[in-house]
Amino acid sequence: MGTLIDHLRGLSDEGLAALVRLRPDLVVPVPGDLTTLAVRAQSRLSVARALDSLDRFTLEILDAVRYLPPPVSLDAVLAIAAQCGAEPAVARPALAALRDRALVYGPEHDLAVVPAVTEVSPHPAGLGRPAAELDPAAAALADDPAGLRRTLLSAPQPARAALDRLAAGPPLGVIVPPLAADSPIRWLLDHHLLVQVNDDTVELPREVALLLRRDSGPLGRLHPVPPDVETRRANGADRAGAGQALEVVRVAEALLEALALEPAAVLRAGGMGVRDLRRVARTAGISEGDAALLLEVTYAAGLLGDDDPGFLPSAAYDGWQVSPLAHRWRVLAVAWLAMPRSASLIGQRDDRDRPIAALAAEAERLGAPAGRRAVLDVLAGLPKNAAPPADAIAEILAWRAPRRTTRARAVPAETVLAEAATLGITGLGALTGYSRLLLQEVEGRTDSEDPLGVRNNRPVPDAGAALAALLPAPVDVVVVQADLSVIVPGPPEPTLAAELALVADAESASVLRVTPTSVRRALDAGYSAGDLHSLFKRRSRTPVPQALTYLIDDVARKHGGLRAGTAGAYLRSEDETLLAEVYADKRLAVLSFRRLAPTVLVTVAAPGRLLDVLRAAGYAPVREDATGAAVLSRPRSRRAPNRPALPTRRDDPLAMPELRPAQVAGVVEQMRRGEAAARALRRAPESVRTAPGTGSAGNGAHATAMQVLQQAVREKSLVWVGYVDAHGSPTSRLVRPVSMAAGYLRAEDERTETLHTLALYRITAAELHD
Repeated sequence: MGTLIDHLRGLSDEGLAALVRLRPDLVVPVPGDLTTLAVRAQSRLSVARALDSLDRFTLEILDAVRYLPPPVSLDAVLAIAAQCGAEPAVARPALAALRDRALVYGPEHDLAVVPAVTEVSPHPAGLGRPAAELDPAAAALADDPAGLRRTLLSAPQPARAALDRLAAGPPLGVIVPPLAADSPIRWLLDHHLLVQVNDDTVELPREVALLLRRDSGPLGRLHPVPPDVETRRANGADRAGAGQALEVVRVAEALLEALALEPAAVLRAGGMGVRDLRRVARTAGISEGDAALLLEVTYAAGLLGDDDPGFLPSAAYDGWQVSPLAHRWRVLAVAWLAMPRSASLIGQRDDRDRPIAALAAEAERLGAPAGRRAVLDVLAGLPKNAAPPADAIAEILAWRAPRRTTRARAVPAETVLAEAATLGITGLGALTGYSRLLLQEVEGRTDSEDPLGVRNNRPVPDAGAALAALLPAPVDVVVVQADLSVIVPGPPEPTLAAELALVADAESASVLRVTPTSVRRALDAGYSAGDLHSLFKRRSRTPVPQALTYLIDDVARKHGGLRAGTAGAYLRSEDETLLAEVYADKRLAVLSFRRLAPTVLVTVAAPGRLLDVLRAAGYAPVREDATGAAVLSRPRSRRAPNRPALPTRRDDPLAMPELRPAQVAGVVEQMRRGEAAARALRRAPESVRTAPGTGSAGNGAHATAMQVLQQAVREKSLVWVGYVDAHGSPTSRLVRPVSMAAGYLRAEDERTETLHTLALYRITAAELHD
């Protein structure tokens, strides 16, 4: 049997290119030669990465190679696979995939497995060690097949059930000593069907497991194809998803507006507190789980940041808020695909039994993007409008990448589907058409034959345009009803949305209501009664109700009846009766008013405090400046500093980047050159493999080398040249000199068809090639 390095040296350029494409971590950085490549290919970490990318059946074929005694032939692997239910037609491609990844190597009559596979996965096919390696008594029982069968048949039902579970793999079980005398595990240990390997672990000997698998084969039943998926047809999935996309944009804006009015404090340990999370969820009218998800998504999108007051919208939020609805949704969806965090962990307990807060570091999961990608790839591979159940998707994922799916920190498929439904990526359980385009768009797929896209004029996927076609057109009018409710018959234009946010209070996505508070808010921002009448007359598709006209006039008549200034602060009014009422109001005792005149009161409170207390008591004061003019202003929107959004690609942060064909070809060529140089160094005479000496001996060797090179130039013959590179390392090359001039030797390496230029002062020795 040859070694892996011998196998790699025997591969063609196409075979090396396939290995580099399938295991790109082997060439980061690019290895100097094939020996270095072989060392990396046998490392535990690289082998674990390669195994993570394999499906269940390919791993089962790998177990078949590991199970068979050496020498392992291709025919033996195909035979045992057929015995366990897999035809050779499907077993051959799986074995070829293992060989392409250099996990299995060697000729077909003598296959070998990289030793690190055993370190990563110590139990092939879920089988334990032979009994002879575990316990002499168990070995004696295994050597007696008839006695082993009798002992197995006499096992009580609970003990037999435990054996069946261990026989399916893995063969190790955990026990809690001391075991009771009537315990099934105690019975198995006493009869040597199980072996206790340490204080709390038992192992099932391989011979017992093989006997229990006699009906399905030594490897158990193989799974050459993924499980079938029963789906239902979700007609109208695109429209349902578009409606949810419209809703999630509205809710995200409501969350950010709530934080703009009252920023959430940053906890000492990081993240947002439970009270603030509940407050913003209540303001937006959604559950705490959905609020946590959208907070994480908006933070990943760069729309939410943390500054001195706490968590509040960033400067990028203003531009996002006035963008088209489809673009706003796309920003949220791309951020969700790429963010390395799992919102489903919020509220759960961490390793130290502390609750995980929203936006806290404990919610980070580097494998989250890959988990979302895997679930959505399953949906994308199904027919349009196909809605599979979550457990069916979990089964497919367990077949496609069983090692990744079974990890404790993996994101469950149910969680991914729930979050995708909340964000409008799926509709009625099916992947929407515009989401399919989004996945292609963020995947950044390019034609391997035309990576620059100069030959083909293919349309670029545009998920935003596809979603915009499903959404209702933005409207610039409303319907004002007699009960002072305002109906918005579609998504409002940005200008209309800003006006409605000022003059009405939202009750749902499309219904707002005009109240005295909202009218007073508009008046405080600088609108006059005439401006509000004109606004509703211009925006309302129906005649403005008389009740609304009366409400505006009534609030405007009272608005500004009281004016506040500085003393601490003063309060004046032309209406002496009104001022007397304020002065006598016991709810305002906290202000400690003093009456300076029938029309003037002063207080030690600041003007802002004065206005807040008066408004809380039901009055409608207006602030004025030193000249007596009313001070009307909008509340200043607080913003956190801009922060970059996450990258739009949804790659696994732990995965290696995909190499383009030109990059693969360059890597293979560089390794070939390095291998040729290493082989030349091994074959070179001793005189050209060592660095020059010092003193006269070194000078003499250099002079001799110059004479040999001059002869080689005249005769155009091959010569071994030893020299010291720029790093001071001695090396050698077999070259054919072309010329010697100006202190440099120009020579051609015929193996790599490369022309080298070597400084003569670095040449240490030269010897004609025999």
